[in-house]
Amino acid sequence: MKRKVKLALSCFLIVLVLSTLSACGQVLEPDTKKIGYAINNLNDTFQTYILDAAKKEAKAQGYEFRVENAKEDLIAQQDQVNALIQNRVGALVVVPVDTSAMGPIVQAAQDAKIPLIFVNRNPYAGKEDEMPKNVYYVGSEEITAGIMQMDFIGEEMGGEGGIAIAMGILGNEGAMKRTEGVTKTVSEKYPDIKILAKETAEWQRDKALGIAENWISTYGDKLNAIIANNDEMALGAVQAAKNTNRKDLLIAGVDAIPDAIEAVEKGDLIATVFQDGVGQGQNAIQIIDGLNKGQLPKEAVTYVPFQLVTKENVKEFK
Repeated sequence: MKRKVKLALSCFLIVLVLSTLSACGQVLEPDTKKIGYAINNLNDTFQTYILDAAKKEAKAQGYEFRVENAKEDLIAQQDQVNALIQNRVGALVVVPVDTSAMGPIVQAAQDAKIPLIFVNRNPYAGKEDEMPKNVYYVGSEEITAGIMQMDFIGEEMGGEGGIAIAMGILGNEGAMKRTEGVTKTVSEKYPDIKILAKETAEWQRDKALGIAENWISTYGDKLNAIIANNDEMALGAVQAAKNTNRKDLLIAGVDAIPDAIEAVEKGDLIATVFQDGVGQGQNAIQIIDGLNKGQLPKEAVTYVPFQLVTKENVKEFK
């Protein structure tokens, strides 16, 4: 009898211990009403437009929205994504610090079994067919922006002269593809236009100002145009042109931020390319909301079109 009691008690204790261990080791399920947004840098003006649109759309759809700012630090972004997952977000939106190093972030999302939407910067550019299941991209087809810039500038230059290109952060998909759009158009359409210089200003107005002043000093009248991968750098070049009395210099940017729209109106910028940040932010959240409702996107990649902005149509973008 005593043996039976001891055996029953032992079995009960084993079950109790196993149950306790199981509870302690339990992985909490993601909360589908929570969205984590990992931005590259809150100092990136255009990225804040995308973020604000995403936040507004998420609020309208009833989602809790948490933002992490990597400040262009890749390791910090990886840690922030892991922290968001630990905080049970049901989906991730990521603006990559470095599009060539998103493997750990993709793996973390896959392990957590939650959707991952990359916005504005595409880690799978040119290899979209390799995107894993439950990974998506929303942005614009970056090479098109460079082609639009160079097509317009080339015509304004009469098909001859010299240009310089102010590039974004090296290795960034947007910087590479926009620059490629410019160089491709020059080689295919404008054989008498020479690319005098290419240099990164890391998306920043102040850095572009110094670089552009150096170009103007180095190349003088041989430099007829500066094409920038974004408006912040283009506006730095505008200031450099003013500082050096080069009112004839043709300058173009990308993004159509308010300062750039004003500069196009004044004639300081000859053109910018409108990138629909609001559309990108909204689309990212709409994909998540659709997935939560069992609606799969038709494609893993959603492209939001670019539009050229010049003095002729600038009022449409105010």
